[in-house]
Amino acid sequence: MAATRTRYTTVAIVLHWLIAATIIFQIIVGWRMGDGPKGSPTTFALFQLHKSIGFTILLLSLARLAWRLFNRSPAPPSHQPRWERIASKIVHVGFYVVMIGLPLTGWILVSTSRVVVPTLWWGVIPWPHLPGLPELAAGPKHVWHEVGEIGHGVLVKLTYLLLALHLGAVAKHQILDKDEVFQNMAPGAKPGLKEPRAWLAAAGFAAVVAAGYLFTPTLKAAKPIAPPPAADAAAPAAPAAPAPAQQAAPIADAAKPEAVAAEPESALKDPVAWAVQKGASLTFSATWSGSPIEGRFNRWTADILFSPEALERSKLTVGVDMASAVTGDDQRDQSLPSGDFFDTAAHPKATFTASKFRKTGEGQYVADGTLDLRGVKKPLSLPFSLKIVGDTATARGVTTLDRTTFGVGQGEWASTDQIAAKVKVSFSLTAKRK
Repeated sequence: MAATRTRYTTVAIVLHWLIAATIIFQIIVGWRMGDGPKGSPTTFALFQLHKSIGFTILLLSLARLAWRLFNRSPAPPSHQPRWERIASKIVHVGFYVVMIGLPLTGWILVSTSRVVVPTLWWGVIPWPHLPGLPELAAGPKHVWHEVGEIGHGVLVKLTYLLLALHLGAVAKHQILDKDEVFQNMAPGAKPGLKEPRAWLAAAGFAAVVAAGYLFTPTLKAAKPIAPPPAADAAAPAAPAAPAPAQQAAPIADAAKPEAVAAEPESALKDPVAWAVQKGASLTFSATWSGSPIEGRFNRWTADILFSPEALERSKLTVGVDMASAVTGDDQRDQSLPSGDFFDTAAHPKATFTASKFRKTGEGQYVADGTLDLRGVKKPLSLPFSLKIVGDTATARGVTTLDRTTFGVGQGEWASTDQIAAKVKVSFSLTAKRK
């Protein structure tokens, strides 16, 4: 049967052209990753796309190899010299090496990266790291990373060589030898330059190259952040992040007329304990390569003992679960707890405590306290507006802090070229008198 086969099976043909197009597209994406600013949103999105394409090539190549084991290839032309047959087999084996080896070495790189960024295959399916590699000690982990990096680089260069040899061989058979080799992957093709299927393949190659340069992936941060599930009163959940204009509002906005306090006739002479109600929000806003990144903390608590008439005895303690930070992009969000950012393994909680309050205007106050974030304690002032009607208080405020002073952003992320140092933190809540 194999001796009389004149072309590859339909499954093999489909896999061949699909893998070929994917590899060409992947090469262009890889070039673009190196051209853009390191750490920029576009480069980050290209990196995530590169991973998804790589794992897709791995799966397609394994399927192609399995099919090849049970469906033999057509026999080479009878007139083909022995050296050409040997060279053809070497090139084919080489392609399987790069089609499987490149994703595997890339997988090693991802699994041993100092900043371990989780992988979502096509942004949907979680793709695990290679077992055991992320947990290695620094020394062995670095060795594995070097192996992956060197292997990946060598295989990329081998891919260029194999593509040149393969395309050159196809052109030789089609134009010089004028045999039937091309029809193995293009059923019905005839030898010569006038064959439309050959020109269609060339046009497809050009189209894939153009698509690789023109396609620009975007981060999912552009999607609205869905509200979290309802939480108990002890840990109020934040709803969807406010619009950027609301989050980034300057502190002076808190002095708008509608925020003026409306205290009851019987003023609160002693500090009162307040219970934060559901629907409160604690959000943050940062800038990444000039683009705004909006996020929120889903889990936080606030112990409030406050009265406008007893500022000297008022107290505030806010505890934030740093692992609950979300920005709308799953892969980025899962990297925030790492040692390069919040380091939640060592510092799971950030705490703001204040026991000094100042009145700066009608319904306007400032809480002077200390923020303990990532094991670093720094003074922080929080301006806020307050309105009390009966047993209900509404408050909102915004402040700005420097992430670098708390060590949020290590290694390549410590630079403020891509991620700005200043981060706005905003809150909005309604509380009931206990």
